[in-house]
Amino acid sequence: MKLQILIVDDEPAIADAIRYVLETDGFETLSLSEGSPVLPLLQSERIDLIVLDVGLPDINGFDLCREIRKISDTPILFLTARTTEIDRVVGLEIGADDYVVKPFSPRELSARIKAILRRSKTGLSPESGSHTFQVNESKRQITYFGKPLDLSNYEYRILTTFIRRPGHVYSRSQLMDLAWDVPEASMDRTVDAHVKNLRAKLKSIEPDIEPIITHRGAGYSLKENL
Repeated sequence: MKLQILIVDDEPAIADAIRYVLETDGFETLSLSEGSPVLPLLQSERIDLIVLDVGLPDINGFDLCREIRKISDTPILFLTARTTEIDRVVGLEIGADDYVVKPFSPRELSARIKAILRRSKTGLSPESGSHTFQVNESKRQITYFGKPLDLSNYEYRILTTFIRRPGHVYSRSQLMDLAWDVPEASMDRTVDAHVKNLRAKLKSIEPDIEPIITHRGAGYSLKENL
């Protein structure tokens, strides 16, 4: 069965270019020029990924992403003419999986979509984990000793990576590859900062337990048998 990509963009030339390259690469596509039909469509159709324009005529793409995340963990790739870093950060923090600025190469867009879908195939079951951690992917929520964690997009990705393989040591570059769509230049500092934030949030619930272990010169792992 071919994977189905939903394209939500009100510029016909852009939507047609995306549709052409995706169908050439073996995907099926659906196309909408407004955001209002997206939520009903998600409840009636199998959608494997959404290409979502931020500047839609009837609803802001960021607001629509928030609404989608209430009912679905379908991967989302934002398209936008906005070039500021804060817009990209906001998009990723509210639950998008990648962010592409117009003008863009349709081939690069297709490559990014394939990368997102590869990551999603290695996901957890809808609700999985250990007694200590419970992951609900449909709600993108992790509980720790029964208490929900308030996590940023990257913190969620890093922690689910750890939960999949307790005891496995991940290098910083591996975490960057698994959790980031586009690796950043300041890789070590970026990963360390997010791990530090994660530790603080976990410690606020259980001060006497340190579930994330630092392996000097090697990376990080999640403690086994928590």
